[in-house]
Amino acid sequence: MVDFNIYSFEQQVLETFHFQHKQNELYRNYIQLTGRNAGEIKQLTEIPFLPIRFFKSHEVKSTQFIPQQVFESSGTTKTGNSRHHVKELEIYRESFTRGFERFYGSPTGWCILALLPSYLERNNSSLVMMADDLIRLSGHPESGFYLDQFSLLNEKLTALEKKQQKTLLLGVTFALLDYFEAFPMQLKNTVIMETGGMKGRREEMTRTEVHRLITGGSGVSAVHSEYGMTELLSQAYSSGDGIFRCPPWMKIVLRAEDDPFGVTDRNGQPLKEGIINVIDLANRYSCSFIATDDMGKLYDDGSFEVIGRVDNSDVRGCSLMVL
Repeated sequence: MVDFNIYSFEQQVLETFHFQHKQNELYRNYIQLTGRNAGEIKQLTEIPFLPIRFFKSHEVKSTQFIPQQVFESSGTTKTGNSRHHVKELEIYRESFTRGFERFYGSPTGWCILALLPSYLERNNSSLVMMADDLIRLSGHPESGFYLDQFSLLNEKLTALEKKQQKTLLLGVTFALLDYFEAFPMQLKNTVIMETGGMKGRREEMTRTEVHRLITGGSGVSAVHSEYGMTELLSQAYSSGDGIFRCPPWMKIVLRAEDDPFGVTDRNGQPLKEGIINVIDLANRYSCSFIATDDMGKLYDDGSFEVIGRVDNSDVRGCSLMVL
């Protein structure tokens, strides 16, 4: 992971860029096709971002290695699944653990319930690995996964509420909607976190509508969200209203719809609305500069909002809903 006591964020970004330009043949070839001279890139705004679709068709690897794990996206489209070749799983573990601790404190003390039915049917999901580790780190005997055992989950949540146990219910969106439709309740000690994605199981809805249905069925005042994807090793989190915040080793940069390399306005200031580029320094042995297909808004404090998808882009299994 990144040692910010030694490097500033931009210094670390530039070091990572030049490392990946040297060690990642695919990224190097892409930079050459853009007409950019990597040796002349001296600031963050000049760095080309690799289109996320390359994870569907190529091995995106910096240095040569046999991966410890290949994470694969859920197969919701006809264009193939994304595959992320991970050199060192410990980097991913450190990233998601430190990220969780930054926004929610130590997993110890939480009871963590994971309602991830579609993901549990696969053994190569980065989300399942993250949830499994957080469940283990919580140390709570009631923490665990749920496939479609809604009655059992209802009994568990009811008992935990009676004990006033601090609980995190992490769930894929369609499963949370199905659950609270079947078992409406009033939760006072539970944080609900949706990971996005209808996965073809329900009609796509706006985030506002989804959160309204979940809050109405659960009694919570706000629904938390996680912004992550197969191609990244870091996550951003929202504690409500769809406003996400990144850990220090992750940053959002917006690009113009009509210019894939335009990340500033006429005054040289960062764009406030556009298509989301992600800098993820945990992706050192993959690519840390990913051009997604999500539309977003960026705020002055670095937080951001996802407002939809680029026209004709894939609907991703872990994507958030369009607005």
